Order: sequence, then structure tokens, then C-alpha cells
Amino acid sequence: MTDTVSPASSGDEDQLETAPAPSISMERDCLRCQSKFSSEWAGERVCGRCKSSSAWKQGTPVSVHGSGGGRR
Repeated sequence: MTDTVSPASSGDEDQLETAPAPSISMERDCLRCQSKFSSEWAGERVCGRCKSSSAWKQGTPVSVHGSGGGRR
């Protein structure tokens, strides 16, 4: 009887092979000021101008009045 090891059971089950996320640079609307900006990656949703503001650095929430949408 011969023991064979398949590639799936080589002992490296803990290490997942994932490809690096592609750089998706695209024009997006800032979630804070709604201005257009060029985001460098898929999760970047706030523009550099807003991120450099003291309100952003202090964690001040954005107040939205009369937006007509959203959860209550």
C-alpha cells in the first residue's frame, strides 16, 4: 500500500493563497463632502481634503439634515 499526498493535504491548509487586490483608481464621490475625487483603492471613500480636516482627525460626526433618505 502506497501513501499519496494530494496537493490539498500537503500540510499548508492554514495558508491561503490570495492574489493581491488590483489597484483600482477611479473617480468617486466623497462620503463626507460629496465632491468628486480620485480614489486610489476600492475602499477609499473620503477625499484627502476631508481627511486632512481637523473635524476628521478629531472624529467629529457629519450631521446630515434634510437628506430625505437613510435609516432612522
